[in-house]
Amino acid sequence: MNSYTFSVLFVVFLGITVSLQFWLSSRQLRHVARHRSAVPAEFAEKISLEAHQKAADYTIAKTHFGLISLFVSVLVLLGFTLFGGLQLLAATLFQWLGNGMSYQLSLLVAFTLISGAIDLPFELYRQFVLEEKFGFNKMTLKLFFTDMIKSSVIGAAIGLPLVWVVISLMDKSGNLWWLYAWLVFSGFQLLMMLIFPTWIAPLFNKFTPLADEALRTRIEGLMQRVGFASSGLFVMDGSKRSAHGNAYFSGFGKTKRIVFFDTLIERLAPQEVEAVLAHELGHFKLKHIVKRMVVMFAVSLGFLALLGYLKQQIWFYTGLSVDPISFASSNSAMALILFMLTLPVFTFILSPITSISSRKHEFEADAFAVKHTNANDLVSALVKLYEDNASTLTPDPVHSAFYDSHPPASIRIAHLHQQALA
Repeated sequence: MNSYTFSVLFVVFLGITVSLQFWLSSRQLRHVARHRSAVPAEFAEKISLEAHQKAADYTIAKTHFGLISLFVSVLVLLGFTLFGGLQLLAATLFQWLGNGMSYQLSLLVAFTLISGAIDLPFELYRQFVLEEKFGFNKMTLKLFFTDMIKSSVIGAAIGLPLVWVVISLMDKSGNLWWLYAWLVFSGFQLLMMLIFPTWIAPLFNKFTPLADEALRTRIEGLMQRVGFASSGLFVMDGSKRSAHGNAYFSGFGKTKRIVFFDTLIERLAPQEVEAVLAHELGHFKLKHIVKRMVVMFAVSLGFLALLGYLKQQIWFYTGLSVDPISFASSNSAMALILFMLTLPVFTFILSPITSISSRKHEFEADAFAVKHTNANDLVSALVKLYEDNASTLTPDPVHSAFYDSHPPASIRIAHLHQQALA
């Protein structure tokens, strides 16, 4: 392949990806707006018209915002690649620093900072305009920037050493560097699963032991029935950032802990909390998490092998308006950046595969929850969560099939009702 062919291929796939995203968003906007005036019959006695219309308006607003973000992200992508932004950035840093690890790390840091600066206005709008308008934002500007600084410091402290190791492997360990880098990456992912719950998450949120004894007893009974051991039950102060509610468990081995958002505890009845947790435990007991990790590791191995090939191809750089020969003998950092930028362009059309697998796991976790709790409790909990999170009850079927990791509300609830009658 030559650089011109790759440039054309890149533009064609970018056009396909953007057109598909625009078409899917247009379908979503029309479908949600068309069904805004009436609550679906199966939810008519549970969700008010006002709540249904709020969910429709929230979905429409998010979709419009997504289209604007898509337009800007395409301009930024083209600016970095075909319009020569990365070439200019790399040449400037090389002139200042010369060749070597300092240049490569600086290139990655500069790219990250520029990307973050471009994303910042959108994050501010999303949090303080969009989420605020619909009553979900509980975050202050001070907390927003505090979180951003903390995330940046932690990201640099953890990410820079990791990137240094990966670039060193790319430069010095031969043609199989991608295999060694994959082993490092996999070990890093497992390490993060161990340390995140107890070392990193508490830097952002306060975790307190579940104080409600009745609920604790109920949850511990569920854990005993399903054979799940946890290092603790915790309530997280999610309400200081958002009115959205959720529950999750994190870690593995002895570090597994169950976490409830305080908003979830406040909104749901004890038996509904139990049903929601039973669903989450279903993911663990049915080995969904292990399966996802295996897939993630396999996919990452394949992508790193692909990067190992592309790193050696001049057309990969020149086809994206980068001349690697002109300023550096090692282009590992540039290869990483170009790969991160272009990979979504070529893989977006595969998104439904992930969505299909995820929805299958959701149905299985629901079935697990029904075996160990009351199906009607899970239904009532889900309806409350749909309402509280302003999740549309009428998504476009094609848009949902492409994007959504969870089944549409009507399909999921109907499935649970069938299991309740079985």
